[in-house]
Amino acid sequence: DEFISSPPRKTVRFGGTLSEILLKYEKGDTTDFELLKHQLSDPDIKDAQLINWLHEFRASVVYLTKELEQLVNILLKLPWLRRSREVVEEYLGFLGNLVSAQTVHLRPCLRMIVSQFVPPRITIREDDVDISDSDDDDENISENFNTCHRALQTVARYVPSTPQFLMPILVEFFPFINKSERTLECYVHNLLRVTVYLPTLRLQILELIIEKLLKLDVSTPQQDIEDAEETANNCASEEKSPEEGLFDMEEDEDRKGDKVVSASIERMAHPLAERLDILMTILFSYIKDVCHVDGKLDISNTKDLYRDLVSVFDKLILPTHASCHVQYFMFYICSFKLGLAEAFLDHLWKKLQDPNNPPVIRQTAGSYIGSFLARAKFIPIVTVKACLDLLVNWLHKYIDNQDTGANAYCDVALHGPFYSTCQAVFYTLIFRHKQLLDGNLRKGLSYLQSLNFERIVMCQLNPLKICIPSVVNLFAAITRKYQLVFCYTIIERNNRQFIPVVRSGTGGDLVQTCTNPLDSFFPFDPYILKRSKKTIDPMYQFWEELSAEDLEDLKKPIKKGSSEDEDDDFLKGETPQNDGVVGIAPNSYESNTRSPVSSIGSPADCYLPYPL
Repeated sequence: DEFISSPPRKTVRFGGTLSEILLKYEKGDTTDFELLKHQLSDPDIKDAQLINWLHEFRASVVYLTKELEQLVNILLKLPWLRRSREVVEEYLGFLGNLVSAQTVHLRPCLRMIVSQFVPPRITIREDDVDISDSDDDDENISENFNTCHRALQTVARYVPSTPQFLMPILVEFFPFINKSERTLECYVHNLLRVTVYLPTLRLQILELIIEKLLKLDVSTPQQDIEDAEETANNCASEEKSPEEGLFDMEEDEDRKGDKVVSASIERMAHPLAERLDILMTILFSYIKDVCHVDGKLDISNTKDLYRDLVSVFDKLILPTHASCHVQYFMFYICSFKLGLAEAFLDHLWKKLQDPNNPPVIRQTAGSYIGSFLARAKFIPIVTVKACLDLLVNWLHKYIDNQDTGANAYCDVALHGPFYSTCQAVFYTLIFRHKQLLDGNLRKGLSYLQSLNFERIVMCQLNPLKICIPSVVNLFAAITRKYQLVFCYTIIERNNRQFIPVVRSGTGGDLVQTCTNPLDSFFPFDPYILKRSKKTIDPMYQFWEELSAEDLEDLKKPIKKGSSEDEDDDFLKGETPQNDGVVGIAPNSYESNTRSPVSSIGSPADCYLPYPL
């Protein structure tokens, strides 16, 4: 206040006062006006001179009408952020006066502020060609961003309608996904900061960010990420010589290199995966910061954010097939409190059982329920049992209604939600059966028997034919071990119904029929982004390798020409010499491909050969 009320210092300048120049311009005398524009556009303009002009402009904003838009644009292009504190304060005062007196300039002001949400670029030109375009390593970048947010808050304080004009500009300025990691990181971070002081925009900003993350996610299939990591690891091992590091005696050099090495280890080899990893880390940090106040969970804040995230989930995530990582924002927020996890499950359950929803949405909701129950460590077994009761009861009612009618036959188009629910139940049992039986085996077995899996498996709709083979075979092995239901007769019959296709009339390789007719996937399959996975891993249930006892107990499914007493090759991770394909498959939605061994974290996947 003291600075603003004090008179500006006298500096060398040309022409009269600003009001005189503008009055002359109105009368047609443009000489001084052009001189003014030239002075303001001068990159070498001194701070004192700039303060002098800004002080005059603050007092003359009434003259800066639509007709003087060109002059206002010059003022908005001034490099004010990298000036002294006095210039910054004067410029903020000018912005406030301008938008309050001439709202016609609101959009240009907002565009100018938002354009500063990314680091400036340094371009080196040589013979009229740009030979370098990199982020400016400005030490004051954080301070500049703080000033930008002060400017935006100043404008919003003077013009209450700022949010509705701001949102389209935030969308327009969002950097393209191929821009540098630093550019994307800064822009997303600044968008999330805007939600703190303009809470009415939070839902729209979260939508915008998650939509961009989703585009990154579906552009980088998990298989591509794993292949890039494998290639990078192979290259690194080839480049490293055997003698390297043997005679590094300087401790200081070692310490200096530690940070570089750890940073390179955390980097993703796939460039788009690297961007996604950084942005997911920011999103997780934001969720944590909003939900916690002074280190303690704030229930009110958490519920409000949960509602916004569920809204974004319904609009963007649920209709998107086979995204790998972005959906984990729901997994993360649900880990804060059991009530949130139960609310999310209830929300998905309502989506699944509502016949007014499109079948594909209902099927995806079933996939989310199964994957969430199986993978979330923070969900207690009591909640798992409650969900299994709901799902299995719904399946039995569905069978009551459909199993004797005209549609009582195996058809994904007719019964997609039913098959998706069956798969969710089977998948949950595979991951949770030990906990369900833990403590009191008799009581646990009695509960599992009460679910009456036999009726579900034996019904005319034949879910074992539709569900993913890896899930079917593990479910069959577990239910046989505990004598809940014997699935292998049905599996054998289903196998005989598949007719192999020959590539050409003269003979050739067999092409197997689709092993995933539901086109289903498990949304919470292992999370593989290196930085952000540190947030997820502590609450994530990985697939536990089967013990020797389990391998002894779980026998091989009946196949043509094989006995029931043979050991199960797929459970041992071996590849039998036959026409079937066996492999470890973390990518459950890619059930017709064999995935690399690096993808530990999901159950072993077995593809039964189809007998000729």
